[in-house]
Amino acid sequence: MKKLTQNDVPILEALQKLKQMRIVPFDVPGHKRGRGNKILTDFLGEKCLSVDVNSMKPLDNLCHPVSVIKDAEILAAEAFGVKHAFLMVGGTTSAVQAMVLTACKRGDKIILPRNVHRSAINALILCGAIPIYINPQMDKRLGISLGMSVDDVKRAIEENPDAKAVLVNNPTYYGICSNLKEIIEAAHASGMLVLADEAHGTHFYFSDALPPAAMHAGADMAAVSMHKSGGSLTQSSLLLINDRISEGYVRQIINLTQTTSGSYLLMVSLDISRRNLALKGEEIINAVIELVEYARSEINQIGDYYAYSKEIVNGDSVYDFDITKLSIYTRSIGLAGIEVYDILRDEYDIQTEFGDLANLLAYVSVGDRPRDMERLVSALSEIRRIYKKDTVGMLEAEYISPKVILPPQDAFYMDAEEKVPLKEAVGRVCTEFVMCYPPGIPILAPGELVTPQIMEYICYAREKGCQLTGPEDMEINYLNVVKK
Repeated sequence: MKKLTQNDVPILEALQKLKQMRIVPFDVPGHKRGRGNKILTDFLGEKCLSVDVNSMKPLDNLCHPVSVIKDAEILAAEAFGVKHAFLMVGGTTSAVQAMVLTACKRGDKIILPRNVHRSAINALILCGAIPIYINPQMDKRLGISLGMSVDDVKRAIEENPDAKAVLVNNPTYYGICSNLKEIIEAAHASGMLVLADEAHGTHFYFSDALPPAAMHAGADMAAVSMHKSGGSLTQSSLLLINDRISEGYVRQIINLTQTTSGSYLLMVSLDISRRNLALKGEEIINAVIELVEYARSEINQIGDYYAYSKEIVNGDSVYDFDITKLSIYTRSIGLAGIEVYDILRDEYDIQTEFGDLANLLAYVSVGDRPRDMERLVSALSEIRRIYKKDTVGMLEAEYISPKVILPPQDAFYMDAEEKVPLKEAVGRVCTEFVMCYPPGIPILAPGELVTPQIMEYICYAREKGCQLTGPEDMEINYLNVVKK
């Protein structure tokens, strides 16, 4: 049997062999290698459609891998330095949910920061676990939520010794990292698992110049978005586990919700991207760091903008910072981040990752070029010159501590609910989500009280052009609340 090395790409090799065979497809998908859908084939290309195939013996099966997918998982685990890696085709959302569903059952407690992605709270709705939220500290100048304070985590552990797990963001959307080592030590000392949402931390595993990766710091599970900074196709991710977790049980949990028709386009992109990172990851990430450091320096010389970095580290709630993140404070030019985001796209043909009420995030990775950074810097300089205005009347807070009245599952499945006009929801308990997307961190989650401050934030975000999502009412003129 051939010994696997990081040069190998087992799924790619299996698909290449398949293409050389003259197989007549009497299976799904129905486009039959693209022949049945010419417009789709013309748009995506015959090469793509010819490998959009179904599971078969030569290609293995994602639900129960025994050959090429198993080999791809073994290589991914080796590349990331963990016990096992699962290929995920439902995005990091499915990986986060698999972590929570593995650690928790109905009625179990889980300690987590409130500025989590909605996927984590969705998992609580599915399994009935009880959140013990730690409200992140705030940087009032930047208007952003930070990481979890170690003291806050230890206090939550002491007050909830029966909690099953602690979930951490590593890093946050803005690039902020908590003190992972101490949090993991405290959780393990109390018999709790540590789950890491590393949707924005794939690159941590391949560079010593960046904050520590969660699994290298001793976490038990991590959800990793390979499609964000790893170069794979959108919706492809990895779920990583270490020794304290049963591989077989996690696969059963994954198979509760993940498709039985795993996309080979997504899986082969994971396989190829893993090899790329394993062989050239440090070189790739060093180039990204160099690009971002250059852009950060140029943006900070424009005036008013603030592209922040390690100088905001405070040893606790900002224990470390991901220097590949180009997070830019915009409020000092009189514009919300979402307004700069819109101007960049509409006037300069530049698409950034997201803008919120005070910040803009330009996501920089393996595919970016120096001339792209020059174009961004030039556009930001021009926007300041043309659009700068007074900051009077701009809302300051980005994070509002929620008042949790009911567990998310109880509120979401509440029979006694009613739909009320948005502004009449103040003082009521919400039974659905409201969030700006991206980043997908709920302003309101099921079971939380709608306060005047939260309502002001929602209305202001909508006025500024943030993309609000979550409620049943697509226009967000109404909100579902617990019936009086």
